[in-house]
Amino acid sequence: MPEDSPANRARIGIFGGSFDPPHLAHLALARVARDQLQLDELKLVPAGLQWQKTDRAMTPAYDRLAMLCLAIAGEARVSVESCELQRTGPSYTVDTVKALQAGSGMAQADWFLVIGQDQYARLHTWHRWQELVSLVTLAVAGRGGESPAPSAAVAAVPHRLLVLDLPPMAVSASDVRARVARGEPIENMVPSAVAGYIDRAHLYRS
Repeated sequence: MPEDSPANRARIGIFGGSFDPPHLAHLALARVARDQLQLDELKLVPAGLQWQKTDRAMTPAYDRLAMLCLAIAGEARVSVESCELQRTGPSYTVDTVKALQAGSGMAQADWFLVIGQDQYARLHTWHRWQELVSLVTLAVAGRGGESPAPSAAVAAVPHRLLVLDLPPMAVSASDVRARVARGEPIENMVPSAVAGYIDRAHLYRS
C-alpha cells in the first residue's frame, strides 16, 4: 500500500482556546475529539494574544500553560502545544495551523480543527477563514442534539465538516473564575490538579 494512502495518513487534531482555566468540559471535548475522530494526536493550543477577546486581560501564559499540562496529565494521545505563547502579535488560528503543519514533517497528514458550534457560527469573522477551511476538516462539537449551523458566508464556501457528539456540560471558564472570586468550591468543575494550582497560585481572586 502506498505510504501516502488514506489508511496510512496520520490523523492530527488541533484544539485551541484561552484555557483560563482549563475545565472539565474542555477535557470532555478533548476526549470526544480524540476518540470519535480516531486521532493519532490531539494538540491543545493555549492562545497567545486573542484579538477578538478584549473584555479582560488573560491570566499569564505560564499559569495557563501549567494548568493545561496538569489537566491532560495521563491522557493518551493528547499533548500541549505552546507555539502561540511564543509568538508576538495577535494569535490567528490560520497561522497556527500552517505553522504546525509545516513543523510536523507530515505533509500528508489529515488535520482536524476542533471548535464549538458557537465558534462555527461566527467563523466568518475569523482572520483569513477561507484559507483556514482549506487546510483542515472542521470538527464541530454539537450540543443537546442541535445541528451546528454556519453563517451564510461560510455555508457558501465548500469545506469539510464533521460533527462531534458532545454531551451537554454546564461548565464555563467564566463560571469557574466567578466561583473562585466568591470563595466557592470548584472541584466539580475543573480537574483536581487544576483546582490545586489555582489555590496555590492565588488565581482569580478578587
